[in-house]
Amino acid sequence: MAGIDRTPLRKPGVLRYATEHYTRIAASTKPAQRRTRQAEPSMTARIYKPAKNAMQSGTAKTREWQLDYEPEKPRTIEPLMGWTSSSDMHQQVSLRFHTRDEAVAYCEREGIPYQVIEPKEPARRRAAYADNFAFRRPEPWTH
Repeated sequence: MAGIDRTPLRKPGVLRYATEHYTRIAASTKPAQRRTRQAEPSMTARIYKPAKNAMQSGTAKTREWQLDYEPEKPRTIEPLMGWTSSSDMHQQVSLRFHTRDEAVAYCEREGIPYQVIEPKEPARRRAAYADNFAFRRPEPWTH
C-alpha cells in the first residue's frame, strides 16, 4: 500500500472541475484585468404588489412587494413538441420585500433600472347577511 501512487491520471490541460478554470484565470490575471460583475443595461425590474388570488377569498401573499424582471428575449416554440421555452434566465428570479422602499433600495444598490407599479385599492362593498331577506330585495325568492 505504501508504494501505490494515488495521483489522478489526467491529460495535461484537461480540467476536472470548472472551478479549476476560474482559479487559473484568477491566478494568471492581474486584479485590474479581472472581470467585474455589472448590471446589464437592458435588464429592467418591475416592483409591484401582487393581486389577490382569484381562486380564494384570502389575501395571503399580497402584503409584500415583489420584484420581477422584464423579459429580455421573446419566448420561442420548440419545434418537436410545441412547448414554449425561453433562454432568459432572469424570468426565473422573483424577489419579495416587506416594503416598497426596501425593493427600491435594492435596485439602486445593485444598479438595476426599475419601474414601480402602485397597487390599486379594491373597492369594498359592504353587505349584510340580513339584506338577503329584506323586503326591498330586487329579486323575490324563487322557493
